[in-house]
Amino acid sequence: MKNWAGNVEYSTDDVRHPTTTAEVSAIVAAVDAAGGRVKALGSRHSFSTIADTAGTLVALDRLDAQPTLQFGDDGAPVSVRVGAGSTYAQVGAYLAEQGLALPNLASLPHISIAGAIQTGTHGSGVRNGSLASSVLALEIVRASGAVEVVGEHDADFAASVVGLGAVGIITAVTLRVQPHFQISQYVHQGLSWTAALANWAAIMSSGYSVSVFTTFQGENTHQVWSKRRLDVDGPELDLAALGATEATVALHPLPGVAADGVTGQLREPGPWNERLAHFRSEFQPSHGEEIQSEYLIPAEHGVAAITALRAIGDRIAPLLHISELRSVPADTAWLSPSYARDSLAIHFTWKPLLPAILAVLPLIEHTLEPFAPRPHWGKVATMSPAGLRRAYPRLDDFAAHVRRVDPDARFENAYLKRVLSHD
Repeated sequence: MKNWAGNVEYSTDDVRHPTTTAEVSAIVAAVDAAGGRVKALGSRHSFSTIADTAGTLVALDRLDAQPTLQFGDDGAPVSVRVGAGSTYAQVGAYLAEQGLALPNLASLPHISIAGAIQTGTHGSGVRNGSLASSVLALEIVRASGAVEVVGEHDADFAASVVGLGAVGIITAVTLRVQPHFQISQYVHQGLSWTAALANWAAIMSSGYSVSVFTTFQGENTHQVWSKRRLDVDGPELDLAALGATEATVALHPLPGVAADGVTGQLREPGPWNERLAHFRSEFQPSHGEEIQSEYLIPAEHGVAAITALRAIGDRIAPLLHISELRSVPADTAWLSPSYARDSLAIHFTWKPLLPAILAVLPLIEHTLEPFAPRPHWGKVATMSPAGLRRAYPRLDDFAAHVRRVDPDARFENAYLKRVLSHD
């Protein structure tokens, strides 16, 4: 069995599909008694080996996924409890029917709730935290099979919400909700890098969610996607006044790919769950035959970092489908790539050319090193454990927490052993 992109082949045939938390607990307890290893498996969208194991894989796709609303003292809904294997498309459709919303979505609604938050996945918007920032509580099956609930006010919450699958198997997640809202999405082409970099902060804050697509070559950006929330966004920044041209037909962010699978554009208003993601859930997302990498840097270094990457664009562009630049505000999860700092996310969607990608990533990481890059846990990177410790200041604290909650390393795999080591 392979991951979604086909670049990771899992190291076991022992794949279980429990339907309840009790079944997950029994599986994990049996593995513990046998002295084995176990990992959770979500939507298989990670491009790294973070979810691999030679032991038992517990797939979350058949867990009871019926969402349950929770209400405040005034009778208004304040949160929703969902099965960890639920996708954002499923939860979004349910909430929209209830007149409710999540603050943000990633580019793909196909991904599972638990997998997304455990790896620090995010969308875009200077006001929109990573997906983990919407989490109020986690239901976790520990190595003994015991089931615990870790809430936002518990001491180990910040170490658990972006937990890399190292602290247990997440079986349910409680998410903060808000009233339903609508989004209008539109796309510009031909924005010059001169204009973009001179107005970078204004561009990235000009909508509820903004993405700039590029190949890091040429004088112009490829596309700028602006998603405007109709009830809160102020006057828009006129990108046409900066020399860009607004698209009059729907566009896919990847050159040469038909736009059938993208969410509604051309300023047509639509519900949040049908606009905040880039891709429609009923279609194959993005390109499919691809590998992804991503690094988050402090937002204040964005212009300098982009300029540095453009200087090596001739090394990057031949391997790219496209790169996407997004904003992510600071959050409090220890291993979130946006922990304690407003960030620019620099995402690479690569062609499936893994040896060449692994050869160019050290150059990219070296180029970004002056800006303190943090790699996304679910994507391909080559940063050393020492480099990860410089990038993530709470990584040693996290490793100590993992030793406390999983002293026999039941949830360990080769990826975690490397990440949490000092080698």
